[in-house]
Amino acid sequence: MESILLKDPDLLPDKKVLEKELGRGYEAYEELMNIISAPSFSLEPKWRYYNDGKAWLCKVVHKKKTVFWLSVWEGSFFKIAFYFTEKTAAGIDHLEIDETIKKNFKAHKPVGKLLPLVVEVRNKKQLPDLLKIISYKMRF
Repeated sequence: MESILLKDPDLLPDKKVLEKELGRGYEAYEELMNIISAPSFSLEPKWRYYNDGKAWLCKVVHKKKTVFWLSVWEGSFFKIAFYFTEKTAAGIDHLEIDETIKKNFKAHKPVGKLLPLVVEVRNKKQLPDLLKIISYKMRF
């Protein structure tokens, strides 16, 4: 089973660290960051070490609203986690994204009143679906 990486609170996840930890998955990470930082999305990634999880996470925000969380995992991939309310979760079914993402979303257990949608990103081919979910999430 894979485990979360970036556990050293003194090692800021800069380009060099992320390239090393993500390996072949770094290309997808870099392209995603370039796209979401551009004016069309205007999202701001904020890396921070969280003591409760003992790892660095990237909180991606639009103005003050959290759009998604990014974590780096063993096995050269990163996870993107979105959190939806029951009301906003209903729209996921109508997005033109991979059916596996929808199926996994329905299978996840709620976190309090929020419904998590988690995507493991291993390559750039997954980015179009991810961008559709990001665009959807930004509407709320």
